[in-house]
Amino acid sequence: MDFEKLLNRVEGIINKEGKRDEKLKRITKLLKKEVPHYDWVGFYLVGDEPGMLYLGPFTGAPTEHVKIPFGKGICGQAAEREMTFIVQDVSKETNYLSCSPDVKSEIVVPIMKGETVIGEIDIDSHQISPFTDRDREFLERIAELVVTLF
Repeated sequence: MDFEKLLNRVEGIINKEGKRDEKLKRITKLLKKEVPHYDWVGFYLVGDEPGMLYLGPFTGAPTEHVKIPFGKGICGQAAEREMTFIVQDVSKETNYLSCSPDVKSEIVVPIMKGETVIGEIDIDSHQISPFTDRDREFLERIAELVVTLF
């Protein structure tokens, strides 16, 4: 997987004219299409209600988790602790919100504006243990690029 080329394509999407949510949606489509183990790609964004994540643009199966409090599930924990979470086998997690029985692993990367979490990138995979340090570094760089849209 050539993450550098993908980063360049993400930068291209961000730098084009258009609305923020359209750009985020294009990024989710790109990542799901180009990275074989990314089966669901989405953004959760912090809304007006403090301590709450709201489902933003995503590509993949619909989810019932359209609103997640900080601290709940992997997404909520990543937001609360302001750190990337990688769960290689979700069946071993006690604080996990299941979106689909197909999901076997998840990576969540907070999007930080200064010291504040404003959203996150959430990736689900139908494989156990697919995520590496390269995925983490790649997605953290995307989070740094995406923050410019806010």
